[in-house]
Amino acid sequence: MKKNRLLIAGVLACALPLVAIVSAASAANKERSPRGELVHRIVMKWGNHVQEAYRADVREWALDMVPVFSRASLETLQRAANSSTFERMNDAFLVDDQGNTAHTNLLNAIDRGGATAGKVPTKLLGEVTSDLVFVPITPCRIVDTRVAGGQIAANTVRHFDVTAVSDYAFQGGDASNCNGAGAAGSFAAAAINFTVVTPATAGYITAFPFLGTQPVASTVNYAAGAIVGNYSVVKLDQGASANELSVYSFAQTHLVADLVGYFINPQLGGLDCQETVSSNITVNANSTGTGSSPACAAGYTIVSGGCTMSSFEGRIVSSRQFPGSNTQFCAFRNESTTSSNTGVVYGRCCKLPSGR
Repeated sequence: MKKNRLLIAGVLACALPLVAIVSAASAANKERSPRGELVHRIVMKWGNHVQEAYRADVREWALDMVPVFSRASLETLQRAANSSTFERMNDAFLVDDQGNTAHTNLLNAIDRGGATAGKVPTKLLGEVTSDLVFVPITPCRIVDTRVAGGQIAANTVRHFDVTAVSDYAFQGGDASNCNGAGAAGSFAAAAINFTVVTPATAGYITAFPFLGTQPVASTVNYAAGAIVGNYSVVKLDQGASANELSVYSFAQTHLVADLVGYFINPQLGGLDCQETVSSNITVNANSTGTGSSPACAAGYTIVSGGCTMSSFEGRIVSSRQFPGSNTQFCAFRNESTTSSNTGVVYGRCCKLPSGR
């Protein structure tokens, strides 16, 4: 391992100046091992992208990736070198000891009930601060210290921005608002797949609300040099600070975080209502009559209603909704002794936007 690191460091020393000022032709004269050649290809291929997209120093990025390059197999390096996008190149190195990628581990966690089995405590429906609604998104990267920020130092806490973000590239994430998550307001909690990459020693990370009390339980446990991930639901700080999430690490390590969903307070919005109207109901002179509004459509419930008559000689005797009828009932009286009158019954049917 030490020999590989020295070799890679030598390759980087040759490769990095080429990113800015030396042509690839001069590098071709350097003899490299298969591993060194693959590392050289990766750095040369993506160095300018790192500098332009993340405003990161290419040399610092490449040297910071040495532990990742050193641990990777030749097959992984080949896959990374052949990747068509920077994201795929980065993900090529997120393979654990069982050969699973971060995405595979996330899907396995969800299949095992990670989003429901003990991760989200049951709350009473209607609790203002606890009856949260989960909004799933296509997994999106919000943190990658291999690209921005560098490794988290041992026994320190680093803070991250999760909500109200239009572009996560400043902390190594996706150059977007992650499928609308960044524009969803100050949500209460986030479902995140954390991946620890090549820590210096065995240890753990713990994720918790920004500047909150660090919990005793760990979020991810890791061994030295490992690549290991875990799906977790983390409460976020909803104060005025720019950051919402803090992560403590026992050992120096890189960290990758992929957002897969978030929890917001219920957004009920206005009622969805319709009006039903009966046909004209003829009430003869000096007589009475009754009628009902049409029944509410499926999914709607009668919440109010009313009655009208065509002249002031008519009056409403009764107006009500009978239990279970889903209609408005009216009874009329025509006081005229010479002419008929017309009555009409109206029903107001409503439902919540969610359909409840």
